[in-house]
Amino acid sequence: MKREHSKAPLIIAVVVAALFVVISAFCIYFFQFTEIGYRMSVTFRPSFEKIGDNIYVNKLDEDERDEVALMTETISKAKKRVGDFFGELESDSNTVIILCDDENTLKKLGGDHDTKTVFFPTLGNYVSISPDYFNTDVLAHEITHAELHTRLNAAALKKLPTWFDEGLAMQNDNRKRYSESAWEELTDNGKITVDLRDIDTPDEFYSGGEEDTRLRYICAKHEVGEWMERRGREGLLGLIDNLNSGEDFYTVYGE
Repeated sequence: MKREHSKAPLIIAVVVAALFVVISAFCIYFFQFTEIGYRMSVTFRPSFEKIGDNIYVNKLDEDERDEVALMTETISKAKKRVGDFFGELESDSNTVIILCDDENTLKKLGGDHDTKTVFFPTLGNYVSISPDYFNTDVLAHEITHAELHTRLNAAALKKLPTWFDEGLAMQNDNRKRYSESAWEELTDNGKITVDLRDIDTPDEFYSGGEEDTRLRYICAKHEVGEWMERRGREGLLGLIDNLNSGEDFYTVYGE
C-alpha cells in the first residue's frame, strides 16, 4: 500500500504537465492560427503599434508617422457619425480598430474591412481595415456593426438577420455605389426585389458575385432606411431592447 500511495504525486504531476501542454498548444493555435484569436492578440503583438485609444496599426515607418493625426481624425469623424445616429456611443471602450497594410497579416486577421464580435471572456469588437477601405464611410459602417453588437446580448445577436445588421450599418455609409439612386437603377424603382428572408444568414447574404452582394447591400439599406424613417431612433432602441428580452425579430420589426 505504501508503494502505491507513493506513486500518487507522480501521477498528479504527469496529469498536470499533460494538461499544461494541451492548454498551451490550444492557446498557441487559437491566437496564432484563428482569425478571431489573431485579432484578439493584436494589442500584445510587437508588430502592431498603438496610435490612439484602442487603435493599432502595423508597420508604421517614419514617413507614415505624419499620417497618424489624419488616421485618428478620420476614425473620430466615423465614431461621431455613429454616435449621433444612436444618440451615444457605447462601443468605444470595447472596440479595437486594427489598421493593416500587409497582405499576409490581413489573411491572418481574416478580413480587410469587417467586424468580428466575441462575448468571451468579455464582450469585444475587432474591426480590421486596410488602406483600400480606410475612409469615414467604411469606418462608420464597421463601427455601426460594433455599436449594434455591443447593445445586443449574445442570444439576440445570434438570431439577428444578416440583412438587418448590414442594412443598419449602411445607414451610416454614404458611398455612392450603395446610394438611393443606385437602388432605383438596380431594382428598376423597386420592381426587382430581394426577399429579405432569403438573406437572413451570412452564407445567404454574402454568396454569389460582387454585383449580387452589392444588390443585397443596396436593398437592405433601402429597407432599413424606410423603417428608420417610420420608427426613428426610439424605434431602433426599442427593437434592441425587445430582442434582448428574447422576442422574435420579425415580430418586433413589423410592429
